[in-house]
Amino acid sequence: MAEEYQAGRNAEGFLFLNAEDAGLAATERKQIAYLEAHLDYQNPEQVLAFYDKALQERIFKTPVGMIYLKQLQSFLLEQAGMDPTRVAMIPVYQPCTGGPEKKENPRIRAKQVLEEESRSLRLRLSVILNVLLVIAVISMFIMTLQSDRPNILNYRTAILNEYAAWEQELSEREQVIREKERELKLSGD
Repeated sequence: MAEEYQAGRNAEGFLFLNAEDAGLAATERKQIAYLEAHLDYQNPEQVLAFYDKALQERIFKTPVGMIYLKQLQSFLLEQAGMDPTRVAMIPVYQPCTGGPEKKENPRIRAKQVLEEESRSLRLRLSVILNVLLVIAVISMFIMTLQSDRPNILNYRTAILNEYAAWEQELSEREQVIREKERELKLSGD
């Protein structure tokens, strides 16, 4: 049973994750056989041109093709007249640290989901409380600005108004006293 399952996934000594990748590897093996028959290894410049084009256009994607590219690279680097700086490195387009996914324990996954929901709930609650606090602070400033009592925001104006009122009251009293004095001086004569 296991052999039947693996039968469609192996190609060229590799066991692929799916049959599609195995088919791609078999196709690349056919391309490599054709190239081997038609590529002139006596002309390293032609090999270098093909190597560069293969890297540029990402012709090979499976390990089978990558091994062939590595063989071409080694051939080019071994050539006496070839400048090693002209031979490009083979780029790796997929991370190598991934690998097949492990099956998780349902209890651990449920615990992670609960923790994520708890964090999400705490974040929402925090945002709501922060908005309420901002609204409270703004309303306190508005009430303070509209209040008649002196406070930190309008104390100078309130004190100046109070002194102005006292000064006006004193001036009025002084005026009344002067009028009374004049009346007494006039009637006392």
